[in-house]
Amino acid sequence: MRHPLLAAAFACLSLTAGTQAWAQADAPTQTLKIALREDADALDPTTARSYVGRIVFASLCDKLFDINEKLEIVPQLALSYEWADPTTLVIKLRPGVMFQDGTNMDAASVKYSLERHLNMVGSSRRGEISTMDHVDVVDPLTVKITLKSPTAPFVAQLTDRAGMIVSPKAAEAEGKDFALHPVCAGPFKFTERVAQDRIVLDRFPDYWDAKNIHFARITFQPIVDSTTRLANLRAGAVDLVESIVPSDVAAVKADPKLKLVTSPGLGFENIIFNLANGPRANTPLGKSALVRQALSLSIDRDALNQVVFNGMFTPTSQAVPAGSPFYDKALPPQTRDIDKAKKLLAEAGVKLPVTVNLMAANSPVIIQAAEVIQSMASEAGFDIKINAMEFASTLDAGDRGDFEAYLQGWSGRTDPDGNLWNFIHSGAPLNNAHYGNADVDHWLEQARAVTDVAARAALYAKVSEQSNKDVPVTYLWSAVNIVGMNAKLSGFEAVPDGLIRPQGLVLAK
Repeated sequence: MRHPLLAAAFACLSLTAGTQAWAQADAPTQTLKIALREDADALDPTTARSYVGRIVFASLCDKLFDINEKLEIVPQLALSYEWADPTTLVIKLRPGVMFQDGTNMDAASVKYSLERHLNMVGSSRRGEISTMDHVDVVDPLTVKITLKSPTAPFVAQLTDRAGMIVSPKAAEAEGKDFALHPVCAGPFKFTERVAQDRIVLDRFPDYWDAKNIHFARITFQPIVDSTTRLANLRAGAVDLVESIVPSDVAAVKADPKLKLVTSPGLGFENIIFNLANGPRANTPLGKSALVRQALSLSIDRDALNQVVFNGMFTPTSQAVPAGSPFYDKALPPQTRDIDKAKKLLAEAGVKLPVTVNLMAANSPVIIQAAEVIQSMASEAGFDIKINAMEFASTLDAGDRGDFEAYLQGWSGRTDPDGNLWNFIHSGAPLNNAHYGNADVDHWLEQARAVTDVAARAALYAKVSEQSNKDVPVTYLWSAVNIVGMNAKLSGFEAVPDGLIRPQGLVLAK
């Protein structure tokens, strides 16, 4: 039952002496400057949650597996995998891989990292690999993972942070401060971080695929204002902007010094409601599904898309992107119905207007979206007060339950389990709403245990139907990846997850 990975991926099994000689004689000298829409959160793949953090990790921490533009799983630190039986996964590792501290990346370090992801206090990966029972080291380049039950999306989870392998030596030495000095097996090693200003990574010369790395340094600069991001790109102060807002697309296209790359995204934006996460859940919104349904019905998703995103994004009412085989065509984007929203509020018996404190990241485009929602909802009887905060602070507040409603985005995963389990399964690490429904839990668990696409899709349809009644979250739009860059930059591959992979990138002089 060996999985048929691409034949080309097997060609480069190790860092050869020739590659090492090339790395020494022709070491790159350029710096690649990337503008991020906001600052990353903790640079620890076990605890990290932000999308822009994943962009930094693409240069810092290789994963067991990656995905390509067709959403196929391809090898990275692993060479292949095989299901020995429905609950036993055997992974063969790439030989000759080193961590950035000079220690070897081997089966023991994979075991260490996976157990860290599962068991460390504060882990955001626990829900992703919660069916893992134990990991055995078969030999230095082979690990055997035993699951508690069959889990269809398990390998897909290893294409993101759950599959990132950290240096056990560094993790043990740094302890809770590992995020301040992360050490992985990626092409660039951590050098410096100044909060809200820059993250600096320097080329790791002993990287296993060093021949495909053409920069000596990468600097990530958080620039929250989209106009300033574009101005920096035009001026040559940055080489690549990972997020061009739709209103700036025409300007990028019109500039001969720049180029634009767009691709369908996997993510979505939603509003999370605090149902049982501390005292701030004690509101009409937190206690009544009718009130939450009314708020959802007050939002015109099509108009929101047109006003804020120039019609480039896709209105949605589910966590699965339209291009996925798991997308539920019977669940179109919810249409606005002010009369029904008012009736639901009357049925709930709440005093009007219903005050809702909406937490949102202080990105201009997100605040604009929040203001449009605020205006729309007022017509149904809501008084929305917007609480704008720095992005990483919203994540902390969400975890603490220090919110009533939270406008938040998720960058999306190839398998719908990655878009649902962590957010709405009882007790999941990212379930900020503290939502719990036994039926939803059961369907999510069943969907993990079956491999047939139609059977899994039917289960996710049940999940969507029930969660749209309970409304722990309400989905608003699916995004498009819009990347702007210097026209001299080549080698960029648009993958639906939107990450900036440094392999193959070249900036002509």
